[in-house]
Amino acid sequence: MNFTEQHLLNFIDLAITEDIGDGDHTSLSTIPAGTQNKAQLLVKESGILAGVQVANIIFHRIDSNLNVVNILSDGDKIKVGEVVLTVSGSAHSILKAERLVLNIMQHMSAIATATNAIVQKVSHTKCKILDTRKTTPGMRFLEKEAVLIGGGMNHRIGLYDMILIKDNHVDYAGGITAALVNAKQYLKDTGRNLPIEIETRNIDEVKEAISEGGFKRIMFDNFNFDMIREAVQLVNSKFETEASGGITTENVVQYAECGVDHISIGALTHSVKALDLSLKAV
Repeated sequence: MNFTEQHLLNFIDLAITEDIGDGDHTSLSTIPAGTQNKAQLLVKESGILAGVQVANIIFHRIDSNLNVVNILSDGDKIKVGEVVLTVSGSAHSILKAERLVLNIMQHMSAIATATNAIVQKVSHTKCKILDTRKTTPGMRFLEKEAVLIGGGMNHRIGLYDMILIKDNHVDYAGGITAALVNAKQYLKDTGRNLPIEIETRNIDEVKEAISEGGFKRIMFDNFNFDMIREAVQLVNSKFETEASGGITTENVVQYAECGVDHISIGALTHSVKALDLSLKAV
């Protein structure tokens, strides 16, 4: 996992408080205290499984005495009717965990499934599929983990682990050259060792960025196929390349075949539909 267990526990504790409040009064009022039972997590839609490790931690955070038996693992291809895991113990505890486990696993599995579909489409090229910062606040770490499970790669995690000079930065700084010069001076002044990526909007900006240099990756934002191919030739492997903007499952192969090293797609995390899973009493 690309995050600490404490980070996950803090998130789970907030989610439990949000859902349970001062008690699961439906279960408390209908099921006698001490009732023991079992449930199984069922697959109702084919895809790529994600969130199993997280689910285990959720179950045990709610009740350390719950017994979870994993049958399938993160990254497995799943089909309708399969059982992902079973959980047994306090019926009250199973019901407390049910919705949180499903919400997380359905969302993560949807992201992993969408990512894997695109990764497979471009597998005949050198292109790697990246996520973006277009994520659900508070859940970015899980969404980016799901991208990894689906075979994609993480772009920067946040604003702190890369200098990504985008169009607004360029405009505010006074142009491509000024933005790059300022960024390199900032790293020198602060002693930080962060990779620099520069976003370009046209071929002239690509030429200007190459002329200034001093960055790791150059992004071609909303370029058409001909522009991408020209830009890749201009870069000539001096820097990593990335295509972004307007890229969908329908045109991703054409973009990848233009020769870029990376393609970033915000829809991996912001536009997926939950994969259908359910937790059913046995």
